[in-house]
Amino acid sequence: MKAELLHIGFDNVVAAKRLVAILPGASGARGAFSSPTHRMISSAKDRGQLLDMTNGRRTKAVLVLDSGHVMLSAISPRTIVGRLIADRNGVRALAAWAAKKDDSED
Repeated sequence: MKAELLHIGFDNVVAAKRLVAILPGASGARGAFSSPTHRMISSAKDRGQLLDMTNGRRTKAVLVLDSGHVMLSAISPRTIVGRLIADRNGVRALAAWAAKKDDSED
């Protein structure tokens, strides 16, 4: 069985099969979340199931996993969905990203 990994920014990946939803992150001038999204993030933090993958950047997407974990990403939902679709269509976006990363480390 081959795991389909999805790059969500800053060298972080998530198993694509575990994704339940991709929600928009902070929006507006004040960078506020919608009330339901804010409650979900707070609840996950209280349960110890919040994973902040933003590296200090502004949260642009909130990923909900089937395990109840909530992940914050600095990559926009549109970009994440585009990567997921490209990967499923045979374009190995993650492999290209990994190759680029390997080249830069040489």
